Amino acid sequence: MPWGAWVAFNAAVLAILALDLGIFHRHAREVRLREAAAWTAAWVSLALLFNVVIYLTLGTQKALEFLTGYLIEQALSVDNIFVFVLIFSYFTVPRRYQHRILFWGILGALVLRGTMIGGGTWLIHHFEWVLYLFGAFLVFTGIRLAFASEEGLEVEANPVVRLIRRVLPVTKRYHGQRFVVSAPVGSRRRWIATPLLVVLVMVETTDVIFAVDSIPAIFSITTDPFIVFTSNVCAILGLRSLYFLLAGIVDTFRFLQLGLSVVLGFVGAKMLVEPWVHVPIGVSLAVVAGVLGVAVGASLLFPEEAEVHSPVVHDPLDPPAGRESEVIDREGTMP
Repeated sequence: MPWGAWVAFNAAVLAILALDLGIFHRHAREVRLREAAAWTAAWVSLALLFNVVIYLTLGTQKALEFLTGYLIEQALSVDNIFVFVLIFSYFTVPRRYQHRILFWGILGALVLRGTMIGGGTWLIHHFEWVLYLFGAFLVFTGIRLAFASEEGLEVEANPVVRLIRRVLPVTKRYHGQRFVVSAPVGSRRRWIATPLLVVLVMVETTDVIFAVDSIPAIFSITTDPFIVFTSNVCAILGLRSLYFLLAGIVDTFRFLQLGLSVVLGFVGAKMLVEPWVHVPIGVSLAVVAGVLGVAVGASLLFPEEAEVHSPVVHDPLDPPAGRESEVIDREGTMP
């Protein structure tokens, strides 16, 4: 793709994000279910409209590759949502601040994923055998996902969170929608991290972990970096509204994890046998859509009572003005 296409796409994404944060969500507030549904429909519509542009400019093959990659990324995003629910529950993040965390988390994810896609593209073009490693990794991940059990959230195990708490003390309460505050510590003032910054770090590192699975999965569909990047970005842009739409019912999709394991196993096997057996992109799209549709349908037909995730209790209230120093954790640890 010419550089102009890359510049135009990224400029459009930045303009949309600026409009989102600067106008629609300038002030912290809770996102209601109806609003989340409307935004989800809008993001999906934009992605499908962009797919039409790809079809008109690049042809049917590229359009099917984009649609398949977008569908895979959207399905894998449900796992992200489940982890976001655990993170927000653990830190008892007020609902009015959750959108802001997801906004900056997704903005960081766009940069990190773009870097990972660029690195993956370079590896594939210089060492084609890397595709077989990706394929084997996806098959292994699919098998592991099929038998994985739900795990709790271990904040202390996150090395980035530990680093932040070594460098900056962390307040015991939220300070509005601020990630850092200036407060007196001893005889001088210094910057103090708020729990909101810790949550943002958790969201960012979680997305990197999930990207290790999702990016190779899309490389199994196409090695065109423009298609890989744009399908990832279009799916990520809708992740915030999808979270607010599905956060309360994500546990009801009891068979989705099994469906995702089948999808990852299929795309991994596709990469491994590609030199001998070519699987048309239309077949790949049908398999991915069919498996995910069956998983979601079976989950709705045979529901299981969702488990209740008990949050760790933190005080989510903002401190009174001028009393920031009273809520500083001087040892740099969370309460």
